[in-house]
Amino acid sequence: MNSLDSHIETVLWTPDQITSRVYELAAEISADLSHLSEPPVLVGVATGAFLFLADLARHIRLPVAVDFIRAESYGCGTESNGAPKISSDLKLDVAGRHVVLVEDIVDSGSTLSCLIAHLESKGASSVSVSTFLDKPSRRKVHFKLLGKGKFYRGFECPDSFVVGYGMDFAELYRNLPYVGVLKPEHYKCQSP
Repeated sequence: MNSLDSHIETVLWTPDQITSRVYELAAEISADLSHLSEPPVLVGVATGAFLFLADLARHIRLPVAVDFIRAESYGCGTESNGAPKISSDLKLDVAGRHVVLVEDIVDSGSTLSCLIAHLESKGASSVSVSTFLDKPSRRKVHFKLLGKGKFYRGFECPDSFVVGYGMDFAELYRNLPYVGVLKPEHYKCQSP
């Protein structure tokens, strides 16, 4: 056990479970989007989705474009502040394209709602969401997908603060190969 592992109360999903579920999601997305005349754009929501996006993109059996967007709503805390701001925008033109927003976790729904509206304003023809974790018990904003978009969910997450597989607390724990519940005594802001 390394020092990071000692900060984890319980492991919710192992590396093998994660790999298996990502492969299933990629197969579903590949089948659903195979009819498109132009490659879909996978948009990773930085920074938490970077591992999920990389794994998902490697298993999708279609040509895809990849870009990132950054929306911040957590700061140094365990709950969204409910007022997401886009701090880094897309480089690709998504006008007339199908976009798959790739999220690490959907919690309150505020960030997702903001991002979907932003992509609509940029002319995306439809927006799907592929989230690694979904926490419906925390939903405050019920987002609406754009066009013929679909919602792809890796796992339903309990109402616990989770880290690992790209997800962090105060920019730490992203490098854990599993997803686990962080022990409450480690919920303090610190410099990365």
